Amino acid sequence: MQTQTVKIVVTGPFNSGKTELIRSVSEIDVVSTEKKITAEAEKVKESTTVAMDFGRITVDDDLILFLFGTPGQKRFDFMWEILSEGMLGFIVMVDSTRPETFKEARSILETFHAYAPTPYIVAVNKQDLPDAWDVEDIRLALRLDPSVKILPCIAKKKSSVKTVLLELLYAILDEVEGNNGN
Repeated sequence: MQTQTVKIVVTGPFNSGKTELIRSVSEIDVVSTEKKITAEAEKVKESTTVAMDFGRITVDDDLILFLFGTPGQKRFDFMWEILSEGMLGFIVMVDSTRPETFKEARSILETFHAYAPTPYIVAVNKQDLPDAWDVEDIRLALRLDPSVKILPCIAKKKSSVKTVLLELLYAILDEVEGNNGN
C-alpha cells in the first residue's frame, strides 16, 4: 500500500500552544518562522510565529502527518487561507487560562471552517495549570455544539498531543468513510 500523507493545520490565538504542540510530537526539527517580539506581548513570550511552523510525524508505514502551525496574531492572518489549502482537518488550540482569548478562538474556528469544512478538534491547552478553566465551561464559553470534540490538552506532553491527533484522525476517517457510502 502506498504511504498516505495527511495535512493537518494547528491554529488558535496568540500564545495558545500551537508551536509547542507541533514541537512535542514532530520527528523532525520543526521548521519555524519565529521573530522576536517587543512591547506588551513580550511579557507573555519572547517570540511569535509570523508565517508558519512545520512538523512531521510518521503514524505507521502507511500514514504520515504534516503539521502546519498558523500564526496566532491577527496581523499575520493573511497566511491562514494559504495554510488551509489541502488540509484534511484542523486543531483549534485554546489557552484554558486566558478567557479573554475565547472569543478570538471562536472567530478563528469559524474562519477555518469557512475555508474548508473539514473535521476539526478543539484542544483546550494548559490543563495542568491551577487557573485552567474546565473543558465543559470552555465549551459553553465558545458556544460549541455538543457534537464538537473538545479535548483537554497539555501541549508540552507528547502523550496528550497524540490523543488530540488520534481523535482528529478518527474524525477524518469517519468523514472519508461516510463520503464513500460505507
